[in-house]
Amino acid sequence: MGDDAQAPRRIGMFGGAFDPPHGAHRALAEAALQQLALDRLHVLPTGMAWHKSRTLSPAEHRVAMCRLAFGDLPGAVIDEREIHRAGPSYTADTLAELRGEYPQAELFLVLGADQLLAFKTWVRWQEVVDLATLAVANRPAHIGADALMAPPEETDLSQVDLPFRRLVMPLQAVSATAVRARLAQSAGAPADGLDVLVPPSVASYISQHHLYQTPT
Repeated sequence: MGDDAQAPRRIGMFGGAFDPPHGAHRALAEAALQQLALDRLHVLPTGMAWHKSRTLSPAEHRVAMCRLAFGDLPGAVIDEREIHRAGPSYTADTLAELRGEYPQAELFLVLGADQLLAFKTWVRWQEVVDLATLAVANRPAHIGADALMAPPEETDLSQVDLPFRRLVMPLQAVSATAVRARLAQSAGAPADGLDVLVPPSVASYISQHHLYQTPT
């Protein structure tokens, strides 16, 4: 058999600030790998996030936490290209690069429902749709800092006029915002239940490096 027979056929892209990566991120990566039968899932920590008003944690910390959160998943690749790219990170650019690397593969963009609702605000979103199938997991309608206090309510995607494939996973009312808020409230002490919100290895890393001790 030639090399083409061994080439990956189904490639996923899962981007995010991952500041920090939490349990819902991990569950989404697992769902994408299994339900889309991916040969490879590129997990891409954002470099300069054009849509974020706050300053992200240093890239080396976010990359290290991604390696801890996703590194043991078969097929997951921690891809650092966006943090080394000059200027803002745009999904269309990354997908175009992946298309060049995997010319025969089917590309999937893995994202949450909140991102799908904002999708048409993305830079060159039409190019993204042309390059990849959107694979979307529903998320609770409210995922802010106090989201953990209320039972999750599913986001309504019935009015979305974009083609997408649903990924099935339990609703998890956890967000990076909520994790950072809880850590800031703990005033430097270990936050109760942190290893339930984020993978235990990530919780240990956060504690070791004293991350998120001030509100963001």
